[in-house]
Amino acid sequence: MAGHSVMNELILMAHVSFGVGCLIATVWVLVETLNASAANRRRIQLVSRAAALCMWAAFVIGGYWYVTVYPADKAVILKGPWPFAHKFFMETKEHLVILLLLLATYLPIAAAADLAANPAARRVVLWVAGLTVLLALVTEGDGGIIALGVKVGLLTR
Repeated sequence: MAGHSVMNELILMAHVSFGVGCLIATVWVLVETLNASAANRRRIQLVSRAAALCMWAAFVIGGYWYVTVYPADKAVILKGPWPFAHKFFMETKEHLVILLLLLATYLPIAAAADLAANPAARRVVLWVAGLTVLLALVTEGDGGIIALGVKVGLLTR
């Protein structure tokens, strides 16, 4: 990628890793919530907090990346054969990530309820976790296409 140092690559890897951490933690919450009981209540609460923390870390690191490194990548993408990697996929990711951040932040709030005794609260957590998983998968895919947009842009110079 354009002008990348080892540190920039580590920052990008941290961004992706925290995003995947949010995804894994949220799937965990989803499965635990399907089997909500007094025995797993604390675990649901802790893992939902981990999902939110991972999402916030991915967001902050990704924001740093976007401001400091991405402008060079964006130029490569827009001059290359895959301008849609920025024009559609990065633009989509920029907007969806806000919804993802809100959902992941709300997840531990919703999971604070007694999910075993409260079916309505359990449904809310299942919906929030399900939507978070879906959006996390979409944004991870967007990131992959953006990275390929840079790669094909560099290969066709």
